[in-house]
Amino acid sequence: MGTHLVYVGIGSNIEQEKYIRLAVQSLQESFGEHCQLRLSPVYKTQAIGFDGDDFFNLVASFSTGLSPFEVEKELKKIEHKNGRRRGQEKFAPRTLDIDLLLYDQEIISSQSVNIPRDEIEKYAFVLSPLADLSPELIHPQTQRSIFQMWQELSPSVKTGELKKIDFDWR
Repeated sequence: MGTHLVYVGIGSNIEQEKYIRLAVQSLQESFGEHCQLRLSPVYKTQAIGFDGDDFFNLVASFSTGLSPFEVEKELKKIEHKNGRRRGQEKFAPRTLDIDLLLYDQEIISSQSVNIPRDEIEKYAFVLSPLADLSPELIHPQTQRSIFQMWQELSPSVKTGELKKIDFDWR
C-alpha cells in the first residue's frame, strides 16, 4: 500500500475560527500524526450564492495510504462530527465544508468522488490558497501548474473580497 498526496479545501462561515481549528485537528486525528499535514494561509471571503457571514477558507495537504473513496468518506465523517448536515441547499451557511480537491494525479468521476474538483478552476478562494501551498503542482487535467492557473484566472473571479488573514491557531 503506497502513500498518496491529498489536497483538501476547508471552509466555514459559522463560528469560523472554532471550526477551522477543529477541522485541522480532526484531519490530524483521522489521518495520523505522520500524515505530514501542511496548511495554506487562511483567507476571508464573502459568501457566494447567498447572504451570510464571510467564510474562512484554506487548503491542507497530507499523505495517506487510504483510497480516494476512503478519504472522501473520512472527510464526510469529520464534517458530520462538526455539525455539518447534508441535504441542505448547496449555497447555505455551514459549520464546516471539506472538499477533496486532488489525490495524486488521479482523475476520477463517480457518484461519490470527483477529482480534480471543479472548484479549483472556478473560485479564487480555492485556487489562491492552493497556489500558496503548492505553486508548482501540476493540475492533472489542465497540465498547467497551479501558479500558472492562478495567474490566468479571470480578473472578475480574482476581484472581490479575498483577504489573507492572520489566523490565530491557539
